[in-house]
Amino acid sequence: MKPALLLALLASPVMAGDLAFVTSQNGNALSVVDLGDGQVTAQVEIPGAPAPVAYDAERGRVHVIAANTGRLHVLDKTLAPLRQLDLGEGAFGIATGPDGALFVTDWFGARLTRLDRDLVPVWQSATGAAPAGVSVSADGKLVATADRDADAVSIFAAGDGSLLHQVKTAGAHSFGITFHDGLFWTADVMGDSVSVIDPAAGRLVGQIPTGSHPYALAFAKGRGFVTNQYDGTVTVFDAASHAVQGTITVGDYPEGISTLPDGSGVAVANWDSDTLSIIDATDLTVTMTVDLPSGPRAFGVFTGPP
Repeated sequence: MKPALLLALLASPVMAGDLAFVTSQNGNALSVVDLGDGQVTAQVEIPGAPAPVAYDAERGRVHVIAANTGRLHVLDKTLAPLRQLDLGEGAFGIATGPDGALFVTDWFGARLTRLDRDLVPVWQSATGAAPAGVSVSADGKLVATADRDADAVSIFAAGDGSLLHQVKTAGAHSFGITFHDGLFWTADVMGDSVSVIDPAAGRLVGQIPTGSHPYALAFAKGRGFVTNQYDGTVTVFDAASHAVQGTITVGDYPEGISTLPDGSGVAVANWDSDTLSIIDATDLTVTMTVDLPSGPRAFGVFTGPP
């Protein structure tokens, strides 16, 4: 482990408020943001263009993948390094399960890997072409990938990796995927839509229009929030009726989005504006904007309690 990874720690490791762990791909950095006051409380160098991130609050671990190398970095919530593992250049989407399992998509290899808490592979399963995002059901029994070049979602049994369903999305190039209220939801980049998939039935049950080039989505207060890369906006819809309720202007080229730990809103990483926007889910306003190193992307669940 290189000492350089501990450079640029900005503050005490004691963190009281809810946290966001934001990867900055262009700036080769991982930043910790206190969601209470918007202060960057710590920052560390991650070489190789870090983009995907998954925070496991229960175990106090942050998982980050460097996009250029496929190296997985595991840090504690103070950003002290714990482990590294070279997964290969195709490693991209990352998610944690309630039991501490780690799921990683391989963009080039068209597969999903489950790792245990010690980063030992448990199983690998084939997905559709170019799997991007990955999401785990709340009970940890299901895991699904958004297979971009297959315009599909692959749904697996999380325990043994067996393929249960492969479902075509409503729009082209599914990318971000989120589990919410018993369903998997994808942002379809080239379809300007969200697809709603019932994992039990293995079928598409809804489609929601978005802005231009939706990337990822999160939920708060009974609403869905979708980042629209080309519009610099977030589409808001009712999670029950799927009716679009409005559009919120954020920074340029918003990508990663994650629910605030208290459920009051969402955090949005704006790649071209080098900012993090905090949105209130009740009045649909941007309540805070935080400056970050160049190219914040934060693809994954990057928020949680301390």
